Amino acid sequence: MTVVSDDPSWWVWIASWHISSYFVVAASVGVTYDWALTFAQEVELVWRQRWSLMTVMYLSVRYLGILFAVLNILVNVPTIFLTDAVSWILYITVNWMYVVVLPMLRIIMITRLYAMYQRSRKMLIFLVVIFLADTTFNVVVSGMSTKNTSGEEYILSGNYVCATTYAGNTILLDSITWIFGTAWEVLVLFLAAWIAVKHFLLIKSHVFYFLSFVAVSCLNLMILSPAISVMSSESIIFMVYSRF
Repeated sequence: MTVVSDDPSWWVWIASWHISSYFVVAASVGVTYDWALTFAQEVELVWRQRWSLMTVMYLSVRYLGILFAVLNILVNVPTIFLTDAVSWILYITVNWMYVVVLPMLRIIMITRLYAMYQRSRKMLIFLVVIFLADTTFNVVVSGMSTKNTSGEEYILSGNYVCATTYAGNTILLDSITWIFGTAWEVLVLFLAAWIAVKHFLLIKSHVFYFLSFVAVSCLNLMILSPAISVMSSESIIFMVYSRF
C-alpha cells in the first residue's frame, strides 16, 4: 500500500536525507578512489604473495567494502529510483553484509592487538570472549530484524521513499548493537593507546585505525538517538529514497 502525504513536517527530514546522501556518495567515492590508487601495490604485496587466513580476510573486507559502498549509493541517492521490492532486497543485503564484514574486521583488530601485546595469551582470550559474545548478539538481532521488518512505499511531497517498518522492540535491539559496538571500539582504542604509551612508541597506523572506528560508531549513535527517544511499539525508519 502506497502512503501519500504533503505534510510540511516531513520537509526537514527530506532535506536531511538529501544532505546525508552527499556524504554517502563522498565516502563511497573515497573508498573506490583509494582502491584504484593502491591496486598496483595490492597486486604486488598481497595477490602475488603466499596466501594465509589474514590474506583472505583482508581481501574479503576490502572488496565487500567496495560493494557495500556501491550499494549504499543505490540505497541513499534520491535521484536513483528503486521499487519497494528492490529496496527491500538491498536493505537485507546491506544488513547482512554488515554482519559478515564486521567480524572479519574485528578478527584483524584482535590479531593486531595480539601482536602489539607480544602474543599475550591472556589478552587474546579476553578479546576473543568479548568478540564472540558481541558477534552472537549481532547475528541474533539481525535475524530478528529481518523477520520483524517490512517495506512500504511512501510519496512525501513528491519524493518517492521506500520505508522500512520495524515491529516491536527491533529498533531498541538494533541500537544496543551499536552501543556494544562503540564500547568495543573504545576498548580496543584504549588497549592500543595503552601499549603505545607503555613502550614509548607512537604506533600511528594502529591508533588511527581504531580511532576511525570509534568516530564512526559514535556518529551512528548520534543518528540513532532521536529514534530511540521517540520509539513506540512500532516505528518506521526510512532507509531508501529516490528521485523527486
